[in-house]
Amino acid sequence: MTTAPDARDQIAEVTALVATHFPEVQVGGEIAIEQISETGCRLRLKADPSHLRPGETISGPTMFKLADLSVWVMLLGIHGERALQAVTTSLTINFLNRPQAADLIGEAHLLKLGRRLAVADVRITSALDSRLVAHATATYAIPPETPGA
Repeated sequence: MTTAPDARDQIAEVTALVATHFPEVQVGGEIAIEQISETGCRLRLKADPSHLRPGETISGPTMFKLADLSVWVMLLGIHGERALQAVTTSLTINFLNRPQAADLIGEAHLLKLGRRLAVADVRITSALDSRLVAHATATYAIPPETPGA
């Protein structure tokens, strides 16, 4: 996959924001931002033994993390630093297929962007075979542009 120079710059900017303000997420290590745009993003979670549950499958909390982070990264791409304070107000996830112990891809797509709320869906697939393993719908509260508004 080739990425345009502007897109690479945006990925680098968002990666730096996350690394500075939420380093526990390990973007650039455990999670890589592969694409980002005004309407979505694509993240890759590099699976390792800490993500597995008995039966050699990726755990539900790991997939939930990928879904939630995908939407937040998408909002950082849209709003920049303002979205650092955006918070999840709702996230529903359906686990559809048992993922093998392999990287997962989270693709977030913006459904609606309002002044205070953003709604997105996230498709999580296995990097092995592109099989849909989970689907999530998330709503995020976006902080006002001016504090106190």
